[in-house]
Amino acid sequence: MQSVVERVLNLLIYLLESPTPVTAEDVRHTVAGYGDQGDDAFHRMFERDKDVLRRLGVPIKREALDAWEIDYGYTVDPDEYAVPDPGLSQEERVALSVAARMVRLGGSHAGLDALLKLGGIERGVGIEPLGADLGAEAESLGSLFGAITEHRAINFKYRGKPRELNPYGMAHRRGHWYLLGAGRDGERLYRVDRIDDIEVDEDADTFLRPRDFDVKSIMDVQPWEAGSDPQVEAEVRFDAEVAWWAARTLGLPEPTGELVANVPVANRDAFIGWILSFGDAAEVLGPLEVREAIRVNVQAAVAALK
Repeated sequence: MQSVVERVLNLLIYLLESPTPVTAEDVRHTVAGYGDQGDDAFHRMFERDKDVLRRLGVPIKREALDAWEIDYGYTVDPDEYAVPDPGLSQEERVALSVAARMVRLGGSHAGLDALLKLGGIERGVGIEPLGADLGAEAESLGSLFGAITEHRAINFKYRGKPRELNPYGMAHRRGHWYLLGAGRDGERLYRVDRIDDIEVDEDADTFLRPRDFDVKSIMDVQPWEAGSDPQVEAEVRFDAEVAWWAARTLGLPEPTGELVANVPVANRDAFIGWILSFGDAAEVLGPLEVREAIRVNVQAAVAALK
């Protein structure tokens, strides 16, 4: 199965990258996976692979190579294949390109198909992967960007729980992609690598993104302030030696001694990681469930060291 996926993806890249239509023989002698086949086997394989791409929505065209229409070739127009621009900044385009080139899943170039569909690779630029297996995050990006640009609702699982969302936008921060949108409980933020079992609604234009929605303004908040967890306000005491740093992070006046601050928390994992970075110089006074979550994390870390 892996060899089939690689061959079909290589075929798609070749059709997109070629400035002119290519013949079946061009494909046979250029695209990896076809050259060791006999004539009949190659033609059957080539026809099956074209059908696979067409079922995936790839607009493969058969065009005459001369005025007499003797020879024909195949091509995919990159502009016709690409989805509408989702409004990525240059920084986000670079991040998407690098992420897709670095990810390998079972030896395949995960994410490159989605990247090509988004117009994320300039024609003629090398697309060889740069690194090792980083997980399945890149595989989800094409589906999510498509849902955003076509205003399609999505269903998925996040930490094992079912979620429904009208996706408004995506952003890349701190090494991860984040999905932002509105669900039953208002606007929510999800980390893409923690999303599973994505289902995109068949109907397009089922919602409108608010005019004043700004992905960047949401992503500029602290990591623990934007998330999908039920929001709580944690009361934290910081010892005097670290209070200045905590105050600066929270945007508070610098104290002369210890600091007690109320911190809004919508992403408990991010909050716990931040609190633990202070060691025993920070203590969560409440609520009780947040104190318990920190205790469990500390115990797990200690057990791992034994």
